[in-house]
Amino acid sequence: MTSINPQAPIMVTGATGYLAGVIVKQLLEAGHTVHATVRNPENTDGLKYLNAIAAGTPGQIRYFKADLMDAASFEAPMAGCELVIHTASPFFLNVKDPQTELIDPAVNGVRNVLNTANATEAVKRVVMTSSCAAIYSTNAEIKSMPEGKLTESVWNTKSSLTEEPYSYSKTLAEREGWKIAGEQDRWDLIAINPSFILGPGINPGTTGESYSVMMEFGSGAMANGVPNFRIGMVDVREVAAAHIKAGFTPEASGRYILSAHNSGFPEMAAALREKFGDQFRISDKQMPKLVVWLFGPMINSALTRKRVAESVGIDFVADHSKSVRELGIEYRPMADSVVDLFQQLIDAGRLKPKAST
Repeated sequence: MTSINPQAPIMVTGATGYLAGVIVKQLLEAGHTVHATVRNPENTDGLKYLNAIAAGTPGQIRYFKADLMDAASFEAPMAGCELVIHTASPFFLNVKDPQTELIDPAVNGVRNVLNTANATEAVKRVVMTSSCAAIYSTNAEIKSMPEGKLTESVWNTKSSLTEEPYSYSKTLAEREGWKIAGEQDRWDLIAINPSFILGPGINPGTTGESYSVMMEFGSGAMANGVPNFRIGMVDVREVAAAHIKAGFTPEASGRYILSAHNSGFPEMAAALREKFGDQFRISDKQMPKLVVWLFGPMINSALTRKRVAESVGIDFVADHSKSVRELGIEYRPMADSVVDLFQQLIDAGRLKPKAST
């Protein structure tokens, strides 16, 4: 068992990111001192949301310049930290060069952070953001898994540099983490494996896949039909809480799937339509799978025909019982996550309701 001193500073990598920002917010609200790594500590505009949170909470924040590809950059922020939370990793599905855009920063980031942990005597535990993508590649595989669902014991063995490269990057990065952790016994490693994260971040101007999907719903891109992509969904606030609870729960160990709901795009559309149907055109019809298969790759190169064939209309099933049992996670309704994020985009002016008649 590993006990963390709550008075010691906690390092969080990629602190301005979607998930990391919420982790930092929850830590500051609980009165912790956060060593936040960012690309440019002098960019006050980029730090304004974190600064606003810090000004109104009992915790303290210190910024450190760091780069995933620069091992030495993590030495200063990690000094004196017993708990390290490593979230920084690229999340892009549509990339031109997956090796340099996904694989290298993901794997080298884990390697550099954990090698620094090896050299930092204070460190007792590292909590790393992995993904359900490190467990599976497409939904078609799930039925053949030992329990017919995603569990912490399963690994993604199908993805590659050319097929689902994002999933491949997460798999390689997490495996690298366990390899390094297994070569020593001073600190322990915990991996958090979330499914598709939704819910409001601290920065309404955030870009990335979660916000992009909501923008597509609100922009009218799905006004005539919604593809029946079956995915797992989880609120960013629960994923953030899981990282912190994993850090401070002495008995916590291994991997934790964070996935609140086995759901899909039609359910998301229904939740949005119920709340915002009078303001936005959100279809109640499913787009035929053949149409998605034919035209999806033309709209988004990440929507390969293989991905469509193996994930549209095929159920996603994950077991989150370990996170409930060992970390005490309480999952909120899916509609709350979707509606809260959509409302954040409206409030920020990124989505414009149709004019009333």
